[in-house]
Parts: sequence; C-alpha cells; structure tokens
Amino acid sequence: MGKNILQQKRGAARPRFISPSHRHVADVKHPHFEGEVRVTELIHAAGRTTPLAQIQFPDGTRMFILPNEGLRVGGTIRYTKESTIDPGNTTLISKIPEGTPIFNIEGSPGDGGKFTRSAGSYATIVSHNPDGTVVALRSGQLKKFHPMCRATVGNVAGGGRGEKPWLKAGKKFWGLRSVAKKWPIVRGVAMNPVSHPHGGGSHNFSGGPTSKKRGTPPRANVGKIAPKRTGRRKV
Repeated sequence: MGKNILQQKRGAARPRFISPSHRHVADVKHPHFEGEVRVTELIHAAGRTTPLAQIQFPDGTRMFILPNEGLRVGGTIRYTKESTIDPGNTTLISKIPEGTPIFNIEGSPGDGGKFTRSAGSYATIVSHNPDGTVVALRSGQLKKFHPMCRATVGNVAGGGRGEKPWLKAGKKFWGLRSVAKKWPIVRGVAMNPVSHPHGGGSHNFSGGPTSKKRGTPPRANVGKIAPKRTGRRKV
C-alpha cells in the first residue's frame, strides 16, 4: 500500500509544516495614523526574512513595522497622505511620484499591506491613472492598485541575505525549518514506488508521461499539472 506523498502531508497542515507561532513577533501592518513616529528598536524576527522595527507614537504606544533599508534606532518616519519620496515614509500610492521604489503595498485600502514584503525587495511606480496606479512588481508583473492604497517608500531591509552561504547542510535544514520549509527536496524519480508515482524501476526517469489533467486525484497529481500548451510553438 502506498504512502501519502509530501504535497499531501504539507497540505494537511501538520505541525512539521507550520511555522511556529513563537517565531512570529507580531502581525506587521500599516498603522491607521497620520504624523511622525520615532524608531525605538530594531529586532531579529526568526519567522521572517526581514528584521522588524519598533516604533513609538506620540501617546507612548508602540508597534512593529517593516523597516526600510537604512532605517536606524532614533530615526523618525512619517505617515501622511501628502506626496513624499523620503525612504521610510508611508503615504497613498497615488501621491508617490513615478519611478519611485516602494514596498509593503496594500492590496485594498486599509488592509495594512500585502505585496512586496520580503527582504531586499521593492516594486516601482509605473504610471498614475484616474482609475488606479500601475506598479511593476518584483516578478515583472504590472498590477493596478486603488489610488487610496498605502505603500512605504524605499526597499525592504535585509537585502543580500541570499548571498550568505549556509556552509553546511545542518544549518540550512534548521534555517528553513524555522519558516516551515522542507529541505532537502528529494526528486520523485529517486523515491520508492510506494512513496511517489514516479518512483521505482532502478532508473532515473518516470517511465511514462509526467503531464496530468487538472482534475487528477491528489495521489496522482504530480509532475506537470495541466500544461497551458502542448506541441510545437508556432513562430
């Protein structure tokens, strides 16, 4: 009898594939506030690729935000609805000049930020239209956002983290484990036939087609899922 493949185990949300809650310091969102705040602390967040900055409001309350590159303890940033190009300031996306790098972009007004939040990443304002602002995301996709969505000017702190080598397998295993990512990743053709549909046969190929229909049952839904095209590409 075969076993569940890795994708099924991950989808079942077992503890092994869930990032532990104690590694996530806070739910980082844009505050509903206008004015200037002071940065009181920069901390390491194990469950994220970026550090976090603690800010203090005029009334003494504090919260955590995603810092921009170059932010330091004791510095100040502003939350406003006016036009700004100062790194770290947050304003309406429609008020940011074209060509400006931004991050932590709201998907809909008031949701606190959903796009471009990983270390070192940034998006770029392409154009402003009456019905929205077009932004070039890091993937190259052009996406239109509501004019009242907010974003932070600059790029996310923590850039260059991928350039540091892991040095040994154990550090990479535990490093990815902290963010609930499975490593090492084993090829299906290298497994036993009970562990994966591509396994077995004492050879390094699947032994048959690897393209599957979109409605294929989970146990067999491996390989190339519902390819968008087949055959030769026409010039």
